[in-house]
Amino acid sequence: MPLLPLQGLSAIVTGAGRGLGRAEALELARLGAAVVVNDYGQPGRDGTGEACAGPAEEVAAEIRAAGGTALAHTGDVSDFTQARTLVESAVAAFGRLDILVNNAGILRDRMVFSMAEEEWDSVLRVHLKGHFNTTRFAAAHWRERSKRAGEPVYGRIVNTSSEAFLAGSAGQPNYAAAKGGIVGLTTSTALALGKYGVTANAICPRARTRMTEDVFAGVEQPSGTGLDPLAPEHVAPLVGYLASPGAAHVNGQLLVVHGGMVAVVERPRVSAKFDSKQDAFTYDELEAVLGPYYADRPAGETFAAAEVLGLKRG
Repeated sequence: MPLLPLQGLSAIVTGAGRGLGRAEALELARLGAAVVVNDYGQPGRDGTGEACAGPAEEVAAEIRAAGGTALAHTGDVSDFTQARTLVESAVAAFGRLDILVNNAGILRDRMVFSMAEEEWDSVLRVHLKGHFNTTRFAAAHWRERSKRAGEPVYGRIVNTSSEAFLAGSAGQPNYAAAKGGIVGLTTSTALALGKYGVTANAICPRARTRMTEDVFAGVEQPSGTGLDPLAPEHVAPLVGYLASPGAAHVNGQLLVVHGGMVAVVERPRVSAKFDSKQDAFTYDELEAVLGPYYADRPAGETFAAAEVLGLKRG
């Protein structure tokens, strides 16, 4: 029997007790990885409620029942110390860490003119700091292993951004900012860790979960046995691929994925360039060149990737 793509590898998936994280953890296990299922277990999608081991334990048990290897971890990834413990737990259990999938997040939606400081801070803390915390300790683990071995090692990071960052989301300034920050963290990490054999990529998934229940409330699920185009199971295979040896040449990339579609997003490109006819621009000169340029273009048209893909909040 041929080996599975992730056979012998170990993985951490954060926010894996429900929704996307659960589907991703199950897929990595199906592909042969031993998985640490991390979920803080709070019942509210806004990060409220008593933390609970139930969601992580249930997914880990589901993996084991299917013949895989998994253990549950209920630490809060937005806490620096608990994130370190998460990485250390994977290394202690499986001898090393090979794959890190960052997915944990919360929502505190509000228009920017009404948002409270705590609503901003909490979302940035869980999404952006949570991604950094786990990445920091996983990166240190891989760097140490690489230096000890005197050669590159196996390491994969898959981060979760969002179309809210690409196309904007009026009621989610905190979420959109965090997801944009995650892309910056991903590309920086990709450059820093490439020489150690580690890749870092980000996905923008569109899926029906408790995080997006209001976003897709008007999108009907198919009748019969057809798979919902917004099912998290459409996203999980891409995560499995990016975590695999087959994706060794994929690094620092951003991909949109949903409903049987994967789109590779280019880095921003210059759409127009204007040079001053003197040492420095004056106000009048800027108005003369930029005024007509924007007057002839619909608002937001420069975000070509978002327009081509028809991206919406998600």
